[in-house]
Amino acid sequence: MRLGVLDVGSNAAQLQVVDAFAGGPPLPIRAVKIPTRLGEEACAEGEIGQNGQDRIVAAVQQAVEAARALNVDQLYPFVTAAIRDSSNRDDVLQRVLDETGTRLRFLSGEQEARLTYFAVRSWYGWQAGRLLNIDIGGGSMELAFGRDAEPELAVSLPLGAGRVSTGYLRPDPPSKAQVKDLRRYVRQQVREVANRVQWEGTPRRVVVSSKTFKQLARFGGAACGRKGPFVRRRVSRAKIAQSVRDLMSVSAPERAQFRGVKPTRAWQILGGAVVACETMRCLGIERAEVSPWALREGIMLQYLSSLRLPDGELTLQPLTFDESDQSATVRALTPRS
Repeated sequence: MRLGVLDVGSNAAQLQVVDAFAGGPPLPIRAVKIPTRLGEEACAEGEIGQNGQDRIVAAVQQAVEAARALNVDQLYPFVTAAIRDSSNRDDVLQRVLDETGTRLRFLSGEQEARLTYFAVRSWYGWQAGRLLNIDIGGGSMELAFGRDAEPELAVSLPLGAGRVSTGYLRPDPPSKAQVKDLRRYVRQQVREVANRVQWEGTPRRVVVSSKTFKQLARFGGAACGRKGPFVRRRVSRAKIAQSVRDLMSVSAPERAQFRGVKPTRAWQILGGAVVACETMRCLGIERAEVSPWALREGIMLQYLSSLRLPDGELTLQPLTFDESDQSATVRALTPRS
């Protein structure tokens, strides 16, 4: 069975396609990325404006057409915090359904944290021991901690790179006082989680995931993405702190010229770096490994782990999404009339 996961976030709609079979890893055979650039619009009360909605609809339509062309059998289309937490979320999701025929679902922040942890744990295996994972998205930051397949602690905080950049670092480039205010805000948000992690005990392995950390790793000298997922990449708090100093001294277009910084993410990379640095400081982390797997792989792995082989046939156990009917099954891709 060919499985696709469509993740519609603050920067892009990303389709990842794998050939799914029981016991197999979710290694992508194709990926498609269409920009949404939601975080660049500072709308009142967290509302997604008309232009942002237009880009969401166009991106979903393009991604679904790509999935059909790639002969995807089942598609999990979902949104992350930038849309999930918007004040007009239901209107946006209804418009996407009306205009594309695709019902976008949403996971809770805790579900995102758990699924990302599941992917990271699967990548590093049981030898990783007690593991702490940090993932910085566009709208939220997820942390999960534990030694088993299910984390003992899984939380989501409003510390996404795009969210904090919009809320604290405008106009661009920001002042030192603005960056200082953001540092203080991050520490306030992370303090309670830090106390819990310290109470649970020191993790044997600290792992970070997400585009934000991958870019910070590359900015700090790690291997580029085309070297593949099996190259070990690391980040250190000292290098991220230096990155903050370098990034805050220039504007977004100039940041896009730095190694590893994508032009579409240059406007939020400083905010992501501040969140990363202060979170690591609060948790007493000096360095961490960068995981190639994150939320999309977590969704795929949950699906793969549910495959059974009664009488030689595959059986699908659907994911549960955070919605009132709690019955969001996967969407079969059939041609639209």
